[in-house]
Amino acid sequence: MKKIPSFTVNHLTLLPGVYVSRQDAVGEEIITTFDVRMKAPNREPVVHPNALHTIEHLAATFLRNHAEWADRIIYWGPMGCLTGNYLIVKGDLTSRDVLPLMVETFRFIAAYEGEVPGASPRDCGNYQFMDLTMARWEAQRYLEVLENATDANLVYPE
Repeated sequence: MKKIPSFTVNHLTLLPGVYVSRQDAVGEEIITTFDVRMKAPNREPVVHPNALHTIEHLAATFLRNHAEWADRIIYWGPMGCLTGNYLIVKGDLTSRDVLPLMVETFRFIAAYEGEVPGASPRDCGNYQFMDLTMARWEAQRYLEVLENATDANLVYPE
């Protein structure tokens, strides 16, 4: 079986950052998938599943309500390896294009107080699987990466 492109990325040298994972044509539209990598794979502890689930709820809600980006957001969700998230957006975009949006998103999460959107038995399949304190801590940690991003955090390593 042919190896898919995301499994050809060198995870041994990949840093936390925001990377274009792929671009696809859907009809007349280009959609861009971003690898929103919060952890250095295989070199640091993963994001705890409860925190990542909380980040998923907060980021998805924030992005789908964003004044400028809401109509372009297709998907936000966690990676199975627990080292980050995927963001799928309408448009032929670069990592630099969405970097300000990711900074804004993670500032929102780092400062969030109150009930997590959708964290109820009616709205979520595992509503108690949340940890807002750790989500805020992880968001603040990742925010520092985003605010100091260089090409090393925005372009996949060879």
